[in-house]
Amino acid sequence: MKRFVLTALAALALANPASAQSDYPNRPINLILPFAAGSGTDTTTRIISQLVGQELGGSFVIENKAGANGSIAAQFVARAKPDGYTLLVTTNTTHSANPSLLKNMSYDPIKDFVPVARTGDLPFFLLVHPDVKANNVKELIALAKASPGKLTYASGSSSSSVSGATFARRAGIDILHVPYKSSPPALNDLLGGRTTMMFVDVPTGMPHVISKALRPFAMTTRTRSPLMPDLPSMEEAGVPDFDISSWQGWFAPAGTPQPIVEKLNAAIQKVIKDPALKSRLAEMGMDAFSGSQADFDKFVKDQLVLWTRLIKDAGIEPM
Repeated sequence: MKRFVLTALAALALANPASAQSDYPNRPINLILPFAAGSGTDTTTRIISQLVGQELGGSFVIENKAGANGSIAAQFVARAKPDGYTLLVTTNTTHSANPSLLKNMSYDPIKDFVPVARTGDLPFFLLVHPDVKANNVKELIALAKASPGKLTYASGSSSSSVSGATFARRAGIDILHVPYKSSPPALNDLLGGRTTMMFVDVPTGMPHVISKALRPFAMTTRTRSPLMPDLPSMEEAGVPDFDISSWQGWFAPAGTPQPIVEKLNAAIQKVIKDPALKSRLAEMGMDAFSGSQADFDKFVKDQLVLWTRLIKDAGIEPM
C-alpha cells in the first residue's frame, strides 16, 4: 500500500507541471520594468498589459525597479523562478547597450532570458530648454562650438546617453553628460533649466512639447517619423549618419516552459494588432507592432551586435 501511495504521488508530481501550464495564468503575473513610473516604457506597458491580461483571463502587477541602467530589474528577473509569473518588459538599454556600457554585468542578456514578444518601437527626439539661444540643430551646434563644455545633455537611459554621445561625436562638439536613473527625473531638471537638452523617447517627452515647456529639434531616426512628420531627422538637420531608435519587448527567465512563452506571445500579438490600440499608442508616440517569438529572438541577437558598434562609434568607454 505504501509503495502504491508513493508511486501515485510521484505520478502526480510529474503531472503537475503540465497542469500548471495548461491553466496558466492562475494568479497575477509580475511585470518588472527597468524604468521609473511615468517613463515611456511604463506608460505604454500599463496600457498593453491590461489588454493582454484580459486576453489571458488574468492580470498583471507592475513593479518599477529603476537604476543601474536597468540592471537591477534585469538581474531580478534573470534570477526569478522560470514559471511565467515574473516577466521583464524592457528595451535595448538592458539587452543591447549595457554589455558595451558596463564593465561588470550582473546578467547575460542572451543566456538568462527567453524573448517572448516585441511590442514596438519608441522613437527618440531631441528636446531643448526654451531659454537656449538656438532654434534648430545647426544653431545648437554653433552655440556649443562657441562655448565648449558649457552646454549639458541629460540622459535617463542607454538610448538617451548613446544618442547624446553620438551627437557630440558626429557634430564635433564638447557637451557635458549628466546621467540620471530614469527619464522622468532627467526631464524634471531639463524643465527646470538645470540642463540644456535631452534625447528622450517620444511618449515621455511629448506632454512637455504639447505644453510648449520644451522644444523639439529633431528625431533620432534616419528619416522623419510618421508619428511626427513635421519634425526633421537628425541627419536632415545636419548631423550625418545618425540613426538611433529604442525597441520594446517582453522577456521571461531562461527555462520558462515553451507552452507558456507561446501563450504569452499569442496574446501579445493579438492585442498589438488591434487598430484602436495601435492608434492610441501612436498618439502617445509609440509605433506598436509585434511578431513571432523566433523573430524576436533573432532581432535581440542582431541588436546586440548593432549597439556594440553604435557605442564604439560614439567613443563611449565602459564604466
